[in-house]
Amino acid sequence: MNNRQFEYTGKAQPQPGERDWKGQILYPYLPNEELVEAVNLAIYLERPLLLKGEPGCGKTRLARAVAYELGLPFEAWYIKSTSKAKDGLYIYDAVSRLRDAQLVAAGRTIKDEEIPRISNPANYVQWGPVGRAFLNNQRTVVLIDEIDKADIDFPNDLLLELDEQRFIVEETGQEIQAKTPPIVFITSNDEKDLPDAFLRRCLFYYIEFPNSHQLVDILKAHFSEAPAALVNKSINRFQELREQMKGEAGKQVSTSELIDWFRVLQRYPQDEVLQKLDGKLPYMSVLLKSWDDHMRYLRQIRGSE
Repeated sequence: MNNRQFEYTGKAQPQPGERDWKGQILYPYLPNEELVEAVNLAIYLERPLLLKGEPGCGKTRLARAVAYELGLPFEAWYIKSTSKAKDGLYIYDAVSRLRDAQLVAAGRTIKDEEIPRISNPANYVQWGPVGRAFLNNQRTVVLIDEIDKADIDFPNDLLLELDEQRFIVEETGQEIQAKTPPIVFITSNDEKDLPDAFLRRCLFYYIEFPNSHQLVDILKAHFSEAPAALVNKSINRFQELREQMKGEAGKQVSTSELIDWFRVLQRYPQDEVLQKLDGKLPYMSVLLKSWDDHMRYLRQIRGSE
């Protein structure tokens, strides 16, 4: 399939309440021109796009937005501290095979026709997100989320698979070659440095936290009927909070918290909410997620009075 058939524009947005095939609600994603260009370069070069930026800036949601616009399958691999590179390719269920073999040896196999299945080790292979993408006849968008959570060797263990787009199932000897090159997005929160050999195989883009104009656009995309006065005042208070807590908060407030906070604000009459926004920050528990952050904020506003 020709790469030139796939060009991401960032302009195709889901309708309010629209869900994907798994029933997950789809949300608008508003990339800038530089990010759109980086996505298209990664598609053209068939290289992973490594995304960094502060938590909540939109790294994870980009992959789903690209899959939505291009009408491609989406596979997500959420990395944990215990994740191994092989998990994304396949998992071999050795325990089930041993159990079945013991049942056969003990003469307790339920049906004779099951013996060929048990004799074939390929029947115990369960494909992971990258493995499924390689086997798909259609180009697939793959998200490898928070790669820096895994062991330091994790990125290096994926070099061959991402570079040559193939891998071997050790237990069966089967070589899997990608039928079509997946479009791979990798996110990192910079908890660990990534090896140079891995970085050399990626494109890189740093997603800046949205400015005030972009935040207004984000809220309008999520709440199309929201009054402009409420949107603008909410963004101003949100930005003031980020500025007040800059360099002190354990966790900076993110766009997902802004959206939750605005959803709460909309529950109440506009006049009442606008009045509340003039005083102490209302519904702080939606924005500040620790006792230390609450105390820092209260000290800040007491100091300014």
